[in-house]
Formats: sequence, structure tokens, C-alpha cells
Amino acid sequence: MMNSAGKHRKRATIGIASVLGVAAIAAVMFAVSTPDGQAAESCQGLDTALRGNLDFIAGQQADPDAVSAARIANRQAVVDLIQQRREAAGCTEEVLADGGKQEQDAGMDEAVAGEGEVVCPGSTVTLSGEGGAPAASSSEFPAGTQLKVTNLDNGKSTTVEVTGVSGSCALLNNAAFEQVREPGKFLIRRATIERVG
Repeated sequence: MMNSAGKHRKRATIGIASVLGVAAIAAVMFAVSTPDGQAAESCQGLDTALRGNLDFIAGQQADPDAVSAARIANRQAVVDLIQQRREAAGCTEEVLADGGKQEQDAGMDEAVAGEGEVVCPGSTVTLSGEGGAPAASSSEFPAGTQLKVTNLDNGKSTTVEVTGVSGSCALLNNAAFEQVREPGKFLIRRATIERVG
């Protein structure tokens, strides 16, 4: 009897392992067959994570303390892993720390600016997902402030009123983001933000 019970347990264990193996293969096949739109979103997330770590490293290098070297080494290991994942996902956009990006975009920022005071240089512009008339929320400016956001990649701009508080310099709602977005993109990395009025 015990031998029979042991055989049943062994068969059950093998059966579970087979099901898990099939599930793992299915997961890999799903990942490989992910549509381009989802792959682009994956690159966007990886790029954002990479930029955050590069910014941290740049900050530690600019103002080091007794443990900065260890922090930088840890973050560099994370950067290396993110770069491997970006390569595997086919991400090709060059990602720089905000300081490097600001230097790269400085000439273009000056050319586009002129109607107002350029604020939050180097900030990205994101989508809040909120409905309603074109508007923005901001971590820097009170409600009623007018901000002009220009997407440097396509030259489109919109001027909106800040209506609430968010965690970034300019967080556009759906209607405002549609006025300046590039198709399929949910983040504007190269932008000028001007306070106007």
C-alpha cells in the first residue's frame, strides 16, 4: 500500500512539474511574441529607470561623500543590468543623465524659447491620464500659472493652465498631451517648459 501511495505522489509531482514547464514555455513564447507597441512601452520603462540611475550616479560624482564610491558601484551594477535588458528588448535610444541631456539640448531650447521664462530645464513631460479641457498639474507652480510646453522632437506646443499639484514640473492631462505628443509615445523627453503670462 505504501509503495502504491508513493508512486501516486511521484506521478503527481511529475505532473505538476510538467504543467509548470509548459507554463514557463508559454510565458517565454508570449514575451517573444509581444507586439511592437508593448515592446516600445517596455523600452520606455527601461529608459526611464536607466536615466534615474545615471542621474543618481552623476549627483554622487558631483557632490561625493565618504560612501559615494560604494553607492556609485552599486548603481553601476544596476545600470549594467538595465543595459542588458535594453539590448535584449531592442531599445536603441541614447539615454543620458539629465545634466548631459541639458547640455545637448541647450542650443535648441534657446531657439524655441522666447515667449516666456524657461523653467525646469531638462524635465520630461508626462501624461496624467485625466480627462477634461487641456490643463496641467505641477510640483513647481501654483494653480492659475500658465505653462507653455513645446515638444522639441516635433515642434508642437501647447499653453495650459496649472490646475493642481503633481510630482513633476509639468504633468499634462489627456487633451493637452494630445496636442503635443508623437504617435505611440507617452513621455516627452526633449521639451521646453516656459512660464508665460
